[in-house]
Amino acid sequence: MPYKRVLLKISGEALQGRQDSGIENETLNRLATDIAEICRSGVQIGLVVGGGNLIRGAEQAAKGFEQVTGDHMGMLATVINALAMQDAIERQGQSVRVMSAIRINEICEGYIRRRAVRHLEKGRTVVFAAGTGNPFFTTDSAASLRAIEINADLMIKATKVDGVYSSDPAKDSSAEFYSRLTFDQALYERLSVMDATALVLCRDHQMPLRVMNIFKPGSIKRLIEGEDIGSLIEA
Repeated sequence: MPYKRVLLKISGEALQGRQDSGIENETLNRLATDIAEICRSGVQIGLVVGGGNLIRGAEQAAKGFEQVTGDHMGMLATVINALAMQDAIERQGQSVRVMSAIRINEICEGYIRRRAVRHLEKGRTVVFAAGTGNPFFTTDSAASLRAIEINADLMIKATKVDGVYSSDPAKDSSAEFYSRLTFDQALYERLSVMDATALVLCRDHQMPLRVMNIFKPGSIKRLIEGEDIGSLIEA
């Protein structure tokens, strides 16, 4: 395997599958099967899951909630998704630990970087929940931060599109696909990859990022095995 340790970022919307919201068991189990198989091949997997399938902090703020309150609600949604992923992956025979950036000791471990690395070294999948634990930061920023902290070889952002495009391919048939680009290019052109904070973190710490379509079965495993899938963003 070309990569020893990988941070995988999955959006909350990926878990809802074909539903309008919530968690679709078929999608959840497929992802869990893929992740467990990758771990059994010897690759260490850290996982960050968003919460958009349940609730979004920004949307709550738009409805009148204070943004800090809305963001805290969003953090709790990521914990729910993390617990669902833990259960599904463990049913595949793979050991998992959920580590939360906010203290919920009765449900999961608090995030400690050294302990997270130790779990990975022991072959456990680590699911990082509750974002960074701070309002105003997205789970994309949390994924970039955790990838850097655990010294991942690669960060993968699994989305519903095949990679990075010059515009939304669902709305613009002439959108250009980028197989390779730099973080500065993504920032300058304001491409819909991740928020600027997440991109700058990856750029400044030379963390390579792959953007790929999570709905293609087996694509995560093929990418980690070295296949050129999706878009690669480097410094």
